[in-house]
Amino acid sequence: MSGPLRERDDAHALLAAEVERARAGAGRLVLLRGASGTGRSALLESAVAHAAARGLRVLRARCSPEDTALPFSCVLHLLGPVPEFAGEEVGPGEDDRGSAARLWRLLRSYAAQGPVMVAVDDVDLADDASRRWLMEAARRVDRLPLLLVATERSQYDIDPRPTGITHALTPSLIRTHTLAPLSDEASAELFRAAFPAASPGWTADCVAAAAGSPLLLHALLDDLAGAPPSTPVPHTCAALYPGSYPAAVSWWLETAGEATAEVARTLAALEQTREESVSPETAAGLAALLADACAGDPARVSGWLTAMTRLGLLREDDAGRPRYAHPLLRDAVLAGWSAGRRQEAHRAVAEAMLRRGDGVENVARQLLGSARVGEPWALRVLRDAVTVALRAGRPDDAVGYLRRALAEPLPDDLRQRLLTELGSLEYTSADTPVGIPRLVEALALPAEPRDRVRTAIALGTALAGRGEVRTAVEVLRRTESLLPGHPDLTRTLQTASALLSDQDQTVRQDAYRWLAEAADRSPELVGASGEALLVRYAATAGDISAAEAMRRLRTLLEEPADPLAEPFLLGTAAAVAQWADELDEAERLVERGLASQRPSLLHPMEQALLDTRCDIAAARGAYDTVLAGHPGQARVRRRGVPGNADAHALTALVETGRTAEARALADGFDLRDTPDSWELNRFLYARGVLRFTEGDVAGALHDFLECGRRQSARAVLSPVVTPWRTAAAECRLALGNPREALALAEEELRLARVWNTPRTVGRALRVLGRATRGRRGLELGEEAVTVLRDSPAEAELIASLLAQGFQLTASGERARGRDHLREAAERAERLGSERLLAHANQALRTAGARRTTPAHTGSGSLTGSERRIAELAVQGRTNTEIAALLHVARRTVETHLTSAYRKLGIRRRGELRAALEQ
Repeated sequence: MSGPLRERDDAHALLAAEVERARAGAGRLVLLRGASGTGRSALLESAVAHAAARGLRVLRARCSPEDTALPFSCVLHLLGPVPEFAGEEVGPGEDDRGSAARLWRLLRSYAAQGPVMVAVDDVDLADDASRRWLMEAARRVDRLPLLLVATERSQYDIDPRPTGITHALTPSLIRTHTLAPLSDEASAELFRAAFPAASPGWTADCVAAAAGSPLLLHALLDDLAGAPPSTPVPHTCAALYPGSYPAAVSWWLETAGEATAEVARTLAALEQTREESVSPETAAGLAALLADACAGDPARVSGWLTAMTRLGLLREDDAGRPRYAHPLLRDAVLAGWSAGRRQEAHRAVAEAMLRRGDGVENVARQLLGSARVGEPWALRVLRDAVTVALRAGRPDDAVGYLRRALAEPLPDDLRQRLLTELGSLEYTSADTPVGIPRLVEALALPAEPRDRVRTAIALGTALAGRGEVRTAVEVLRRTESLLPGHPDLTRTLQTASALLSDQDQTVRQDAYRWLAEAADRSPELVGASGEALLVRYAATAGDISAAEAMRRLRTLLEEPADPLAEPFLLGTAAAVAQWADELDEAERLVERGLASQRPSLLHPMEQALLDTRCDIAAARGAYDTVLAGHPGQARVRRRGVPGNADAHALTALVETGRTAEARALADGFDLRDTPDSWELNRFLYARGVLRFTEGDVAGALHDFLECGRRQSARAVLSPVVTPWRTAAAECRLALGNPREALALAEEELRLARVWNTPRTVGRALRVLGRATRGRRGLELGEEAVTVLRDSPAEAELIASLLAQGFQLTASGERARGRDHLREAAERAERLGSERLLAHANQALRTAGARRTTPAHTGSGSLTGSERRIAELAVQGRTNTEIAALLHVARRTVETHLTSAYRKLGIRRRGELRAALEQ
């Protein structure tokens, strides 16, 4: 016997042998068992065709649930019109032994005429009388030319099915064959035959969707007919036509019963949210969860999962969890449920998870798919999930939980707080100002004064981030007018207004003028954070020294601070401390300020603190750190507008010799219509450095002068932020205009001596020395080197050594000049400044000298501190742990590791061990 069915040769052989046995006069019952869709009916049809070809008379019937009310319905279908039954009806419960005997005699009369095959499809659906009759017939056919072949559904369901027809028969009277699912290879052959040009990946995707079921396989082939193999296999039933596949899945679920269908669909709904689950689910835990959610028997649910996995409809993932074999199958299973029913399932799963103590995010993910719950536990879970997601650095997940929380019934004050958080997170995680309407809505709701202030600051930050600085300040001032009797909150809003005004020079002047006048009249009106902003303003205006600024700020930091105002004080103090080259103190203030920030609320000082952290790394010459933090560190930035991190990254790329990347970064911003801001000024300065390095001196001069014009318009005169005057002076010198260069350098030195830090004074002295020339120029250059030797401004010291080396060599003091150039080269190599190192090497060659010390590369070049820190890092210690062990700042650890990476020629921590061993 042979047929077109794949992987059914053993069944064909069995049936062929039994046909021959019947022809020889010895009958038997053959039972073909299998789950829904495994091809029982197709195999029976093949057997019928073979029996007919071999001369057997075939009697056939297909059982149906609709026929169970009529006794002997199945048998009457088999035997055809029976004269003895004409006009006779046998009701349920009546004595049917006589009827059974008459039917048996009729079947025997057929067998007396020649061999007979009785084929019964879906015998498990037969009426009780027919089932008993078939079992009795099976006991008597062993000496008759009569072959009974029946198919029986044997799928594992949640609700147990009645016992099959074979339980009362001896094994010698029956041959049972269970149909297994198709193998992947057999399925693949069928798909390849239908789509010869399909790729292996496409075919494998189809095989997964068919799940080893002949029913699903042929239905999918029907839906994919005519589809190009290049088209991906769909993941949703909406992409299928005419819809044979979802119809087949629906039939499979209907035959399994309501309890099984509910578990199957609940599993599909759960699996959709498990895609992003934060904790893996074991198979046993999944069975218990489904049973709880569906009010089922855990043992039966577990058995069903095992059975479906063996059938191939479910497949274990890497964690051993059963999942639907393909997203299309999962979608087809869910297609039979309405949206409301799915929501009910998600709620049931959420409650089951809560009862067994699952993590809040697992529960919350189920609530995302549910309708409003209206009970306190749901809101508590969603709010706790927001906190967990934010701590894990997943703001997009937090946004989803907050949106779902707002669907619950809420009092106005709580709605106001949640809207403020949601608007803040939506603004920072989206390219569009989607969060601003949320914040506007929150500000209009009744709230406690402190909550109102938080919302106003968040809305002001968002508006300023979109370039609407004047509107942002107006929002804060309107809120201020609604807070009589709350001086602390009023001061906080005033400070926030002054800080946000930094983005617009006109608004900035008005804000600081008001702040200064208020401080003169009544200092208590501006508070410590307002006083700190005035110190910062005086520093940038060139009116105060670094020592005096830090003295005033340290005094302000000792005063008690309101929690809402403290971030402004810390952030302002950190910025000024960085300008004053108090880098360790600045770093501590930054970390303290960031620790006080609520990640779910927009606050202007968060970005300011991140900017200062970047400033500190740049001031240390930690170029790798600067580049590692770009561009992801900036949280609030208008699209297409360069930020502080971009400016520092541009400079770092130039310093490390990556000018092509620097050019690409600079060209990525169109500055023609960019709104005014201090960040734009800093980027102009950085672009000027790039242009000067590229040899475009005139272009560099334009950028430096434009930076200076904009800074001066903002009353930012001191070189603490951007030393544009000395940069422009160097351009003037390169263009052969020493008189203009001298004027610019003298003005910067005057302002630098007011601020009086080695970095600003040393730089101004260096450029003034170059512009002055002669003996006086040498003296100024030497003073610059002396001033910078004990400062953290390593790059400025290297530049001063280079300039002094040039001048000494040109004046005839070649030995001293070469010493300066060699030291500059060594320091540039340690710092990692390829630009300065190239200048130093070129200068040495021009001076007829060469490096007398070996290059500072390889493990042997590490200093003692660098090696000790590197060895601790290899042991698995974090930077914080290393800093605590060695009693140094964490930034010091980072600086030493960066230097060690550079010397060892590596880029990441995992390469340290091998590099040290070499």
